[in-house]
Amino acid sequence: MSLPPLPAQPAGAPWPTRAWPPGDLPHGANARQIQRLLDEAFAAEPPADLGLTQAVVIVQGGRLVLERYADDFGPDVACRSWSMAKSITHALVGLAVGDGRLDIKAPANVPEWKGTGDPRGEITLDHLLRMSSGLAFVEAYSPDHPSDVIEMLFGKGKDDVATFAAAFPLAHPPGSWFAYSSGTSNIVSRCVAQALRADGPAFESFMRERLFGPLGMTSAAPRFDAAGTFIGSSFCFATPKDFARFGLLYLRDGVWEGRRLLPEGWVDYARTPTFQQPDCPDGPYGAHWWLGLAGPGSFSANGYEGQHIVLCPDRDLIIVRNGATPEATQPAVKAWLGDLAGAFY
Repeated sequence: MSLPPLPAQPAGAPWPTRAWPPGDLPHGANARQIQRLLDEAFAAEPPADLGLTQAVVIVQGGRLVLERYADDFGPDVACRSWSMAKSITHALVGLAVGDGRLDIKAPANVPEWKGTGDPRGEITLDHLLRMSSGLAFVEAYSPDHPSDVIEMLFGKGKDDVATFAAAFPLAHPPGSWFAYSSGTSNIVSRCVAQALRADGPAFESFMRERLFGPLGMTSAAPRFDAAGTFIGSSFCFATPKDFARFGLLYLRDGVWEGRRLLPEGWVDYARTPTFQQPDCPDGPYGAHWWLGLAGPGSFSANGYEGQHIVLCPDRDLIIVRNGATPEATQPAVKAWLGDLAGAFY
């Protein structure tokens, strides 16, 4: 399929490595609609469908055009990523691929799957990144229902999230079934660490030297389990403006300050649709990035409780939203974000 082109950094717009260059709302933007949507989200009594909105940051043309924060919040408060961390994990895989350390089409290096005749040995990193491993992992967020993700993050799997996730059997042949799974992201995270021969502090140093440092993401705080694995499914705290820096890296095709950080084509790989079965209830997905939240061609890092980094290449637009929204009403947040993006032309 044809993907919309990714915009280059406009001439005269400094890269935000040290500070975001300020900008104004473009003349074509619907300022009244933007104000109405922000007033709705930041009302003294949070709307029941949106829940608490803690921060909204909007970047267009590489410039910070709007930021707003809830009371007792502010630009220096680091927010939860939740599953936005999966898209950060995608970037880490890209760095290792660019270094020649990983091949996403080869069987993933997972010791638990190396037994003779184990069908899981056919699972590739591509399958994992596309949530198509076929593993029988239940992604649910209610303590009232069986939930493998809650058990992995907060129960018996919390000290070694990748080993916990890798123990699940196949429910479907690899590549034949889409099923969103935080477990697969933590398996991917361990695969990157193994390829680099670095875990715990050494892996964090890699993240800072190769990703966070070049982007100026000084607030980024990844979390690791007791085994030294970056919990790449769920835990990388950062300020909203640092999440926007990460978004800009992808909107600029993996290039920062004129230097290519991610391999050529890696961002296109992230936004190329994954096969999904016809009755799949989830929205369209790429490779550790969601697709279409703000219209055709948009792609986004989405997290539990309504964390989002939304990228719209056709408008050179980034919207970051952090908050605390009940799981059942998160579709309302996505619709709100779509309306907000639609106010920019």
